[in-house]
Amino acid sequence: MKKVLKILGIVALVLMVLLAVFFAYAQYKNWKTLNTPILPDDYYKAFAETFPAGGKLERYYVGRGGYEVEHLEYTSGNKSIGTIRIYYPAELRSSGKQYPVVMVVNGSNTPAKIYLPFFQRLASWGFVVVGTDDPQAGTGETTSIALDFVLNESEIAGQIDRDNIGITGYSQGGAGALGAATKYENSHLYKAIFTGSAAYPLLSISMGWEYDSSKISVPYFMTAATGTSDDLGVADINTEFGGVAPLASLVEIYDSITDDVLKIRARVTGAEHEQMQARTDGYMTAWMLYHLQGDQEAGKVFLGENAEILSNPNWQDIEKNH
Repeated sequence: MKKVLKILGIVALVLMVLLAVFFAYAQYKNWKTLNTPILPDDYYKAFAETFPAGGKLERYYVGRGGYEVEHLEYTSGNKSIGTIRIYYPAELRSSGKQYPVVMVVNGSNTPAKIYLPFFQRLASWGFVVVGTDDPQAGTGETTSIALDFVLNESEIAGQIDRDNIGITGYSQGGAGALGAATKYENSHLYKAIFTGSAAYPLLSISMGWEYDSSKISVPYFMTAATGTSDDLGVADINTEFGGVAPLASLVEIYDSITDDVLKIRARVTGAEHEQMQARTDGYMTAWMLYHLQGDQEAGKVFLGENAEILSNPNWQDIEKNH
């Protein structure tokens, strides 16, 4: 009997050691995911070579702008936020001007610290670009907190153009952008919104990222990929999982927003979900330049019968009301 108990004790000890090793490995793998950069500094150049721009304006806006960029970091008292990261034109410190803001909502397990070149590139177009290290930002709450901080407590608060604030997000971050723009006391401050493959309502509800797209009252450009990661082609997206952002969900979201709001929906041809951030960089930038800086050239991407997006082979399933 003692021998049996001894053997059982050894087996239990081995199992405990194996569980400890597995737990430690899982923790390390998660830490590595949250701390390994995913974009090189010139990511937009490499991606433009892989997926050439389909229009003159897309080619122009997918690159880097003309501003040199500096940044600030603030440690937040909110544990989910971790660090608030702010990228801005270097001239801000001495120009005496105010600059528009773009809030960036993270995708799943994608804190700002691992894709900082995205912030740098966008800031080079004359924006103050703000993100957090929250790896689960789908409710929009931490983005709302970060916006309050930037506007009221950061050292560049006086150089912020409060009348021109936009928000963008991808995947879970798209749901977070929709939430941030509709559910909080400062939601009314947003002037424009862009989302790339925003998690569609059925998925968002199941994950605790619920939003009501019918409450969107500012210009909204919604995009998704054509690949199966975004659209599985199921018969009813409201009763079974249809992918992250199926076309049918874009149609429903588009139709839920009143026609007095400028709205555009479109999908990136041949793209999969994980490619959406880089594949939409050019037109996302143009969208923010038009709405937050009044760039009329950028507006030619979207507006009118001859809008560039309509003839761009990189885009399909386009619907717009202006």
